[in-house]
Amino acid sequence: MSKVVTAIGLMSGTSLDGIDVALLRTDGGAIVDRGLSRTYVYMSEQRALLRQALADAKRAKKRSYRGGVLGEAEKMLTDWHINSVRSFVYEIGLSLRNIDIVGFHGQTVLHRPEKKLTLQIGDGNALADTLGVRVAYDLRAADVAAGGQGAPLVPVYHQALAGALAALPVAFVNIGGVANVTYVGKEGELIAFDTGPGNALIDDWMFKHTGVALDFGGQVAHSGETDEATVAQFLGDNYFEMAAPKSLDRNAFGVVSLDGLSLEDGAATLTAVTVRSIAMSTRQFPTEPQCWVICGGGRKNIAIMEKLRELLPNVYSAEECGFNGDAMEAEAWAYLAVRAWRGLPISFPRTTGAPLEMTGGIIVEPAPASAT
Repeated sequence: MSKVVTAIGLMSGTSLDGIDVALLRTDGGAIVDRGLSRTYVYMSEQRALLRQALADAKRAKKRSYRGGVLGEAEKMLTDWHINSVRSFVYEIGLSLRNIDIVGFHGQTVLHRPEKKLTLQIGDGNALADTLGVRVAYDLRAADVAAGGQGAPLVPVYHQALAGALAALPVAFVNIGGVANVTYVGKEGELIAFDTGPGNALIDDWMFKHTGVALDFGGQVAHSGETDEATVAQFLGDNYFEMAAPKSLDRNAFGVVSLDGLSLEDGAATLTAVTVRSIAMSTRQFPTEPQCWVICGGGRKNIAIMEKLRELLPNVYSAEECGFNGDAMEAEAWAYLAVRAWRGLPISFPRTTGAPLEMTGGIIVEPAPASAT
């Protein structure tokens, strides 16, 4: 049996909410002991820098591109993560000496797997040297280079968590900037893919019209009417007819116009797109899930949850199933870091479209002088 180690996972998601930090003790297999977690929310100026980085990254032709503000954003993002880890261990009364590895996602600014290109900014070497802790980062690149989608990578962690549930098959849905689903079958078999937009389009709509990138609790969508013609335009995209595995860039579907819609109707329409595209994912499964576990920021949107429950059976928030919906992806990155460190697979043909089970990531040891 592999030794259980202590890992920290860092996730800066496509919703640009902030940095999730989570503690996990695991062997990278069936043993998963979930610990404390925190979210360090971005300030408006931090979000603004990342939004500019997303815009500038559209010009990237290779992963080393750091034009526009990308170089500045990478340095700042790395510093924000360093500060978040330091704050986290201080707040929970833990020393960095007790951490075996940190799983560092970085910020995805461009995802074009069809061009074998995925770009996450974040300096794993600087993180390791400054914290004095081993770091695993760049976990998507090897999969994309081999012809996979590079996403989602969380399914193998969902598979480990599914052992605590009474009913299989189960579907885990993470509603971040992009929504993705993991189907765990009765024998632990995995199917995973991005279902469609998550919170990103809703957040962008709200930011454009109110200056606040959030429909808090889904209240605005609740007061609006769904424009069915616009929903049909979104869901008529060829993406939804593609077989899994498949993945999306955060800015996919941005070309569909919502001109003429009120704030409320636009929010309601985009919410309907998110919900219906999740419900459409059942077409890709061999059997109906016995329950749906909703994770990520989208589970806090009452409009999303109500509409999901209208379309799907047995829909529960992560907390109702004993999990932490805010920390799950950060926990997963800690879990993936341990697996990558040990050379275990983190992506699979039925989750990313990789040609075979693959490990991935870069493991970097801190410079000796930086050890704390």
